[in-house]
Amino acid sequence: MLAPLEQRIIKLRKGRKLGIRRLRIELQRLYGVRLAVDTIHKVLCRHGLNRLKRRRLVRKRWKRYARPIPGDRVQMDVCKIEPRLYQYTATDDCPRYQVAGLFPNKSATSTPAFLDQVVEEMPVSIRRIQTDRGQEFFACKVQDRLRKWSIKFRPIRPRSPHLNGKVGRVQRTALEEFRPAVDLDDPDLGVKLAEWQHFHNWERPHDSLGGGVPIDRLCDRIHQAPLGEEIADAYDPDRELILPRDDCSTRPNRPD
Repeated sequence: MLAPLEQRIIKLRKGRKLGIRRLRIELQRLYGVRLAVDTIHKVLCRHGLNRLKRRRLVRKRWKRYARPIPGDRVQMDVCKIEPRLYQYTATDDCPRYQVAGLFPNKSATSTPAFLDQVVEEMPVSIRRIQTDRGQEFFACKVQDRLRKWSIKFRPIRPRSPHLNGKVGRVQRTALEEFRPAVDLDDPDLGVKLAEWQHFHNWERPHDSLGGGVPIDRLCDRIHQAPLGEEIADAYDPDRELILPRDDCSTRPNRPD
């Protein structure tokens, strides 16, 4: 190969950062020279230019967040374990303290019953409940129950499951740790779930808490949590309307 042609290849490689196939096309377009891909590759290897230094692309990552005060936001979700067996889960956004329950279905009957369990077992007063857009959460009976307790209902935007990611991770932990160790036909399955819930809240280290456990984070910050009377005084029922499931307006997506 003639030296001037090699210089053209090197110039295109250094100046425009072209790959081998693009170099072949440009040599033909600019100079009317048709070369084999292997020939161009040998030239680049001879001059130490066979590898391009490209900027490494960084995938966009979701920005992690956590509410600073216990009870400020509780994420809630439901997943199917097997036919006629569903697990409801609620997780406090701040300490990752969870409440879980088993029900034969996900419906406007099971959801209020689980809400009763959450309010009873959660050690702090709840200001907001955040859910996905499942029909079982939008029932009037459910929203009326939340209004009665002065709890704000905050469904996430459509097609944004990452916003409810903390309760999703808790459910995945249950799938990986709890369910393989139990018999789903055991009549005491609910009792064993309660035992695992206690272990999760009081003993199991969490990477998201720097190796701590939810009860420790809760105790560290419980003095910041508002009392039920304070939450009720700040609650404005005129602003908390009954939301239809197909309503994708800005009201369900408010940051508060």
